[in-house]
Parts: sequence; C-alpha cells; structure tokens
Amino acid sequence: MLLRNLIAAALFCASAAHAQKVDASTLNGKVLLGYQGWFDCPREGSPGWNHWLRHAPDQPVVDLYPDLSEFDKADLCAVPGLTIAGKQAYLYSAWNPHVVDRHFQWMQANGLDGVLVQRFVSDIPRRRRTGDVVLKNIIAAAKAHGRVFAIEYDVSGANPKTVGQQLMDDWQYLVSDLKITSEPTYQRHNGKPVVSVWGMGFLDNHPPDSPTEAKRIIGWFKEQGVTYMGGVPSRWRTLGADSRKEEGWHEVYAMMDIIQPWTVGRYSNEAGADRWKDEVIVGDIAKHPAYMPVVFPGFSWHNLKHDAKENAIPRNGGKFLWRQAVNARQAGATMLKIAMFDEVNEGTAVMKAVSKRSEAPEQSFWLALDADGLDLPSDYYLRLSGAITRVFHGKAPATVEMPKLVAGGGSR
Repeated sequence: MLLRNLIAAALFCASAAHAQKVDASTLNGKVLLGYQGWFDCPREGSPGWNHWLRHAPDQPVVDLYPDLSEFDKADLCAVPGLTIAGKQAYLYSAWNPHVVDRHFQWMQANGLDGVLVQRFVSDIPRRRRTGDVVLKNIIAAAKAHGRVFAIEYDVSGANPKTVGQQLMDDWQYLVSDLKITSEPTYQRHNGKPVVSVWGMGFLDNHPPDSPTEAKRIIGWFKEQGVTYMGGVPSRWRTLGADSRKEEGWHEVYAMMDIIQPWTVGRYSNEAGADRWKDEVIVGDIAKHPAYMPVVFPGFSWHNLKHDAKENAIPRNGGKFLWRQAVNARQAGATMLKIAMFDEVNEGTAVMKAVSKRSEAPEQSFWLALDADGLDLPSDYYLRLSGAITRVFHGKAPATVEMPKLVAGGGSR
C-alpha cells in the first residue's frame, strides 16, 4: 500500500509538473517579461560590476535593491564597502546558473509565462567571446521550469553601418550553433519562432537611420521564417513624439508581424494610463491588431542619472501596473509585455525586491517596496504579475479593482 501511494504521488507530481509547462506554440494570451540578464560581478569572469556600480560601491547605477535572502551566499558576490545594518551586502551575477534558475523558479511559482531575452547588439561580441553564458543559463532554466523564452534584440547605440549585418550574423549563429529555435521552450507564433528587434524607428541613437535599411533587415528576418516583432516608438502610428518622421517608416511598421510600442515613462499615474488607453491603444490596435502593449510597475533611475527625481513614477501599491494591464486587455490586446523582470536600474523590476529601506545597503540611495509608505512582501509584484497573467489567460476578469493577492501568483 505504501509503495502504491508513493507511485501515485510521484505520478501526480509528474502530471502536475507537465501541466505547468507553458504552451510555446502561440503568443495569444501570453504575458512575457523583459529579462536583461546583464548583471555581472568580478569573480564571474567579468571585468567589473557591470550594470550594478559606476566606479565604487557607494556609486550604484541601480535604484531598486533585490531581495537576495533565498540565495546561498556562495552564489552571491560580496560588495566591498557595502553594508546592510552593519553586515556585508551582496549582489548577484546572471553568469551564475543558480541565480538564473532561481529567477525562473519564481516565474513558475507565480504562473508567469516566460521572458523576452534582451540581447543588445552593441554587446554581442563580448557575449559570444565569453561563451554566451547568460543565454545558456536562461535556456536551461526555461527548460527546467517549463517557461518560454524568445530573443529580443536591442539596437540602442549600435553602429548604423553594421547593425544589419550584426543582426543577421548573430541570428544565424543562434539558430545554427546554439540551436535555440530547436528548444521546445522557444516561443513561436503562427507556426514560426518569434524574433523581436527593439528600437527601430526611435529618434536618437537607434539605428538604422533610414526606413529603406529597416525594411531590408525586416525582410531578411522574415525570409528566415520567423514571426517578426518590432519594439517601436510609442507614437509609431502617427510618426509623432519619439518616432522618426519620414513617411517611409509607415511602411516599416506595416511590415512587422507584431507591434510592441514602448510606453515606459510616457505617463505616470492611473489617470494618465487611462488617457493613454483612450488616445493611443484603441487606435493602435485598430491599425495593427497583432499588438503587444508594454506596461511597467513604476520608474526610478536616480542613481543612473543623479539629476532625476527619486522614485519618479511611484508604484502606488501595484495599482499603477494593474490599471495599465487591465486597460490593455479591455482595449482588445491579447498579449502583453511587462517591463521588466530584473530591470533594477530604472526601478521597473517585478522580481523580488526588499520590502523595507532598512533591508537595503546603508550607503547611497536605494529604493525598496515601502517607498510609497506601504508594507508589502518582497514577492508582491511577482504575485501581481501572476494575477495579470491570469487575466490574459482568460482565467480572471479584467476589472479595475485590484484582486487580493495570495502567494504563488493567485488572486481572490
């Protein structure tokens, strides 16, 4: 009887684990999070504290301090001169597979679908030279926890003369050498692997400069048999504000299979999000139904830009993020991107962050989840992201009133 019960329990667990795997065949109903994965530390083979610190421990370039309490100290990096309540403070490196695996554990526990892996064109040579360790960590963690992933190139700061060839060469390398599209967890849509290229059409320092070259690049990707997603300016439809103005960009945007407009910082409270829905999202979806809105929990990049306000766009206890997501769903969006999972530099991360300022380093300015005067658990925004995902899965209504969040991504 005991053996029978053990076998039954094992079969139940295996069945439950299989049921938790995210369907990688379609973006319909999906909520994906941007995953930077760009945090390094010296002991992991990196030349420095990439994306954590400027020149010294008291010069961070991140605002939101992550909750590292679940990590083994052996998997973290002690930061010289950085202390929390007089004790050594730590940061992490995405080069460590245990760190990335923990992130994907959190995604699975909270019912999150997966990630768009940010791959900066300007950083491709270093990534490839050092073995693409972080990407391999992501592939392994997605497989282990049944989450999906797709590549999202970022052209910010790339060389306009070489950006097209860099994109083409790298995609061929990823497909032929790393064989990422053969992974069962690689996100597909309409029968094709998804590739996102973020930044085309933006005004400053986002090549290519001409719509002709942009169309050539998009055409090449589509010839490779992919579903092409474009991370585009928020005003792509009208060629206003942050979009390049040449009429040829209308043709560029029309070539994209999916449009993903960047909205971070375009509004700063729930009222602004409501206006954005009425004035922008509704018209955007009418123009391009394959549409992935971008939502974000709040914004702060004071340590990156010292003249910027601390906690510039408050999170308001999650109401700001929830309202954006509900607005997108009510407007007719069937897919969504949350910016971002781990972007602590701009204070948009939804991964576990310290609940109280006292749990962050004493040195310099740091943001914690109590910045708006609320006492929230460190996984609060993972839970909220899970509740948003349930809405897009059709398992919960898109109501203005926020749900009461419970551990594990559920709501009641």
